[in-house]
Amino acid sequence: MQYSISVHFYTSITTHICGETERVNQAFLRMACFERASPALKDVLLKLYRAEKPMQMDHHLYEFGAVKYHIQSSASDPHHAYLSISTPLLSQDTLQSHGLSHYTREMVKGVSPDAAEIVEPAKEGYLLTLRLNFDKIPSGKDSVKVITEISAVQAVLLSSQLKEMLQNVNSQVTFQGMYKPIKLVYHPREPFFVVRQPQKSIAVFPMRFKENSDVIIATAFFQELMDVGSSKEWAKAPPCTWSPIPPPELRGELIEDLSTNGGFVSFDIFPRHVEGKRLDKTVWSLLNFYAYVKYHVKCTRGFIQRRMRKRLESLAEVLQKASSEEQQQQQIKKDKGFKYMRKMVSKSKNFKRRCSNLSRKIKRIRLRIKIRGFGRFRRRWLRLPNFCSSKGYTKLD
Repeated sequence: MQYSISVHFYTSITTHICGETERVNQAFLRMACFERASPALKDVLLKLYRAEKPMQMDHHLYEFGAVKYHIQSSASDPHHAYLSISTPLLSQDTLQSHGLSHYTREMVKGVSPDAAEIVEPAKEGYLLTLRLNFDKIPSGKDSVKVITEISAVQAVLLSSQLKEMLQNVNSQVTFQGMYKPIKLVYHPREPFFVVRQPQKSIAVFPMRFKENSDVIIATAFFQELMDVGSSKEWAKAPPCTWSPIPPPELRGELIEDLSTNGGFVSFDIFPRHVEGKRLDKTVWSLLNFYAYVKYHVKCTRGFIQRRMRKRLESLAEVLQKASSEEQQQQQIKKDKGFKYMRKMVSKSKNFKRRCSNLSRKIKRIRLRIKIRGFGRFRRRWLRLPNFCSSKGYTKLD
């Protein structure tokens, strides 16, 4: 069971990186992969785009990870809308003095060059503001595709930062003769580190879990994951290692960042993993690694609980069947006892009846015996004499 889940997990990660999607069950990938576009933002933009009459809108959206959207539209200008985005950056080093880096800005411009335009400066309190031109959005099914791409701009902001780090594998940023790890935060309380080296980049994930049962499942999961990743079938995938202690690359980091109960998972990212289209898939897989692990741990726990419930039900059925059989046997014994008692009572009644019949027969036989002249003899010779007392008694008054 653990092996099969590990294989599914590793294929869902590595097929994004290696591009070998034909080996993977597409249904599983659709279930395990997470959408980049914000569903709530997509619904609001579609509603605004499909409105028959111009709409006045000033709407705020909040999502997990301290992400905030602000959508504004005016009835006087029905062809344009403004979308402002506030999201925590992966690393504060990526925020330049004049705003986002040039690489990140170019990635945002490539989302939908005709329909989305960057507004300078961004609205106060937000990282980025886009002006949406609804006239440039094609009609029909293509409109849904374009609005979905615009709704994924927050994922573009975060992934572009990690792309820039992975592409600069030859950077010589060192700290005391060692390559200094870069701390990245995609979700709150779930930081991970990227260590850039001349020939590769190392992504290290400190794993934390709330439940002890999740720690046990995840530990077995990571061990199986290493075994699957070291096989020849996945030789092109990034090597995966797990250790209960921090790797040497994280020496000198804060103790709160290294305090874990699930160990540390590391991926070695080589230049071949960030070439062409593989770069985007590699970055998205790394950003969602925590979500992948939690998803599979939750599925494993649910699977175990279902198996335990089924096992408990089967045991309950066996016990219930055994108890019913025992009750039936006891009832049979009771019935046999009652039958025996009734038989004994009937026998005793029969015996008494026979005895009474015998006694009645004896009486009848005795009464039938007669002696001729015995009565006259008895009256004459067997009468008791009358005796008179020699003493007299007088009644005293």
